[in-house]
Amino acid sequence: MSPLASGPQGPTTLRPLLTTVLDALTAGAATRDGPLPSGGPTEVAARLREALGDPIPNHGDEDALRTLVQAVAAGAADPADPLCTAHLHCPPLAVATAADLAASVLNPSLDSWDQAPAASELESLVTKALAAEVYTEVYGETGRARTAGDALVTTGGTESNQLALLLAREHHGHTQLVCAENAHHSLRRATWLLGLPEPVTVPAPAGTMDPAALGEALTALPGRLLVAATAGTTDAGLIDPLPDIAALCETHGARLHIDAAYGGGLLFSDRHRPKLDGLARAHTVTLDLHKLGWQPVAAGLLAVRDRHDLAPLGHHADYLNADDDTEAGLPDLLGRSLRTTRRPDILKIAVTLKTLGRTGLGALVDRVCEQAAEFAELIHRHPRFELHDRPTISTVLFRPTDATDDTVAAVRRTLLTEGRAVLGRARLDDRLWLKATLLNPHTGADDLAALLKLVEGHTPR
Repeated sequence: MSPLASGPQGPTTLRPLLTTVLDALTAGAATRDGPLPSGGPTEVAARLREALGDPIPNHGDEDALRTLVQAVAAGAADPADPLCTAHLHCPPLAVATAADLAASVLNPSLDSWDQAPAASELESLVTKALAAEVYTEVYGETGRARTAGDALVTTGGTESNQLALLLAREHHGHTQLVCAENAHHSLRRATWLLGLPEPVTVPAPAGTMDPAALGEALTALPGRLLVAATAGTTDAGLIDPLPDIAALCETHGARLHIDAAYGGGLLFSDRHRPKLDGLARAHTVTLDLHKLGWQPVAAGLLAVRDRHDLAPLGHHADYLNADDDTEAGLPDLLGRSLRTTRRPDILKIAVTLKTLGRTGLGALVDRVCEQAAEFAELIHRHPRFELHDRPTISTVLFRPTDATDDTVAAVRRTLLTEGRAVLGRARLDDRLWLKATLLNPHTGADDLAALLKLVEGHTPR
């Protein structure tokens, strides 16, 4: 009989298995020897297929844990490698990862109190604290928190944005989304999922929403309107002019949602928090702590300024929240998510917040923003590279001088295939740029110089 991870014997069972996992991770990373496995999709898939063999054999393999963990580690993109900078894909903190193990062992399901007595209370306390962080307007060195806020744990920005549109629809009926060209693709997908009309798109000529164009749209459009602004675009990490947008929404009676999946982490930094001025004026805000929060996936949240806005999510299932149980004092958890079974992702978030505090998290945010500024300066001074602009958060766009778009794309793919570096791509100003999103606070100046040298060495003269 296979042993269990939980219960009195759980830790004894897990200890040797954890050693196996850690050894396999080490061996896999040594085999990869870089930020990405070499060989491209075909070779990586072939190596994985060989390690896996028959996915469902007649007889089990006691060495499967070591074999498959090592194979996946060898074929992984390592977000902790300084040359892995393509996406908003952070290296998770060790303490958060350890807490995530405890969540897996205990396996609470946050759809009823009797499955998650302590975890449900932890989620309630921490989400309210995070909502207060969002809905605190700072005046000098003092702050005023809006105490009516709340937040839900989600799987990430996509689910949070969908929930924001759902709440707007449930409160106002027919709702028209107004967003800029720089808005995340999940917002447009959410209108389709929810049966809402196609979004009205306003220009973003400099990569951010144009307030004048927004004002014209709000004046011309009839009915209930939801404006979605962005604090941290996927392509360049830009932040829309939030105070101007909030003022226009208030003038026209429009509901405001701010997608701060990327930029929301700036809340923890005294230095960078002012970039989010206006955030507290939004009805709903998307956050992702598996970006600038260094959490293992998933760690998303949707914050609401008024907790009563969550009422439409209420749902009844007698076996989970029977009326007499609720009246007797058992918490009703079904209105905390559109999902039923869901793991306690709040545990790793809570452990991180408690371990590092606002100061510790803020220092990590400051560091990656400093790295981005340093990298941008390195590019600016280099005669063979062109910098798109100074970074707003931790994303830097650049390209070899005088290179064609085809050359830029080919350089990126060559570095990926060789397993040398992981760079993203972004199209702005009708040109293709290489994208470096810096999320590893341990990256040093030498690493940044090495990344630039790799690109230079793979660019035809």
